[in-house]
Parts: sequence; structure tokens; C-alpha cells
Amino acid sequence: MAKTGSFKELVQTRVKNDKKFAEALLREGIDAMLSGDVETGKTILRDYIKATVGFEKLGEATGTQPKSLIRMFGPRGNPQAKNLFNVLGYLQKHAGLELHVA
Repeated sequence: MAKTGSFKELVQTRVKNDKKFAEALLREGIDAMLSGDVETGKTILRDYIKATVGFEKLGEATGTQPKSLIRMFGPRGNPQAKNLFNVLGYLQKHAGLELHVA
């Protein structure tokens, strides 16, 4: 029987190797938050961040301490709108996407 890795490792590998999947994951995380499922949105975005820019680089780009970002997207995190939109704006730019709410 083949040894399998964790689901999070699978997702991170797929994000690194499949741009369309990465874009879909980012969209799904944002959509979940916009529809009111903040916890799922934070979880998806945390996995996306880990697989793409990482919290260190995201912290440098947004002027926010990496530990604060990790807490913000953690299970008990409660991001302020200013910080959340700053992060989402950077993630879109980094991914080469421009998402709109309709």
C-alpha cells in the first residue's frame, strides 16, 4: 500500500504545481468569507498563504508581523477589515488576479 501524506501537504503541493488550482483556492477562500463562512475562508486562505508566499514574505509586503498574520488566520483569529483587505489585495496582486464582488 502506498504511503499517503496529509491532506494539507497534498493541497500545498497542488497549489505549487497547478496555477489554476491555486487561483481557484484563493477565490474559494474569499468567496467563503464573503458568504459569511469566515472560519472556512480563514482556513482556506491560511493553506493558500502557506503554499504560496508564506507568512514571512506576506508580513514584509503588508507591514504586519508574521505572527500576527498567523494568529489572524488561525481558528480564533478575528482579523480587522483593514488588515484583511490589505492581505487580500496583496494575495490578488501576487496571483495576478483581480477579483470583483457582484
